[in-house]
Amino acid sequence: MEKKDYRIGGHLVRLVLEAPWTFKALSPRQEEMAAVLASGGDLGIRPVPADHQDELAVNDRLLDKDVMTRERWDTLSEGEQERFRHALDTFQYAPFEEKAGAEQPLFTLTVSPEEPDWLRELQVPDAVPSKMLRARMVVAVDEQPPVYYGYRHEGRTIYTYFQRMDRCVGIFVLEADARHGVYYPKPGFGARTTLMQVNTSLMIQYTFATAGLDTLLLHASVVRHEGAAGLFFGVSGTGKSTHSRLWLEHVEGTDLMNDDNPIIRFDAAGKATVYGSPWSGKTVCYRRVTAPVRALVRLEQAPENRIERLDPLSAYASVMAAVSTIRWDSSVMDKLVPTLEKAAMGIPCYQLSCRPDREAVLLCQKTIEQL
Repeated sequence: MEKKDYRIGGHLVRLVLEAPWTFKALSPRQEEMAAVLASGGDLGIRPVPADHQDELAVNDRLLDKDVMTRERWDTLSEGEQERFRHALDTFQYAPFEEKAGAEQPLFTLTVSPEEPDWLRELQVPDAVPSKMLRARMVVAVDEQPPVYYGYRHEGRTIYTYFQRMDRCVGIFVLEADARHGVYYPKPGFGARTTLMQVNTSLMIQYTFATAGLDTLLLHASVVRHEGAAGLFFGVSGTGKSTHSRLWLEHVEGTDLMNDDNPIIRFDAAGKATVYGSPWSGKTVCYRRVTAPVRALVRLEQAPENRIERLDPLSAYASVMAAVSTIRWDSSVMDKLVPTLEKAAMGIPCYQLSCRPDREAVLLCQKTIEQL
């Protein structure tokens, strides 16, 4: 068994791997990058908008992935192939790693190869994905792959994951207190697929565990300028990454903190701080960095650039829509309400209707920085 602790959004979380699963050793290049990111450094990463798919290859090179070719695979022994198949490349978490100490983690996620008897008995052989478990379904995300279904059974929350509609890749079981979760990969799936579902499971468990701790995991892109951060959010395809990219191009001294899932926390005085996280979508931006929150900006595409301050009620609704949370669970939502109110009442929130151009950025900067 191997374990590592990570400080994510100020909270300590633990990832445990049971044999044969292991943590893949970082390459020398990855170790150098992780050290820079852990110190808050900037590797010069730029956001990858939806229409810049060619830049994904650049990100892959930055990650220094260990690409396995058929020729190389054939030279490995069976033992070496087995180790490669079960070694998780957790580089994105490396900048957030903490040395083991006396502090207990907020929660623990374990990757285990052996499903317990009770879980095997719940599964219906040869069933369609939505009928896989003999349990009460509470959520279905099945518009397009990857697909998952959520269930409740004897106080536990259970997720079944599918890369395609016909084959389950693994099952995530979360205990009622959200402090303990286990991901069970299905046999035959390797490290890449397993890591994708471990990421999803960690984010789900993080949302459950931090709901009452003045913490928001937000689906947004965030940049920092002159010591404070602006977070840009909106419906999918609005142009969050594009807007952040334009800030980097046109506002000197701007840096990217995260491009998909930053974390906001409020202290006892109500001050909001944004944290970088290991979850940054297509953009390799895993920076261990914090900044006070200057503003929240909801984006929408428009033929003309226009910005307006939202009233608290509109701000609440806008932030609610952007939070990555468990909307079907009333207990989680009830815990989030005070934090959402702090965001709506305590952070300036704006609606920016804009084109993807320099003028939109300068208008936004002028408004949120009160230039």
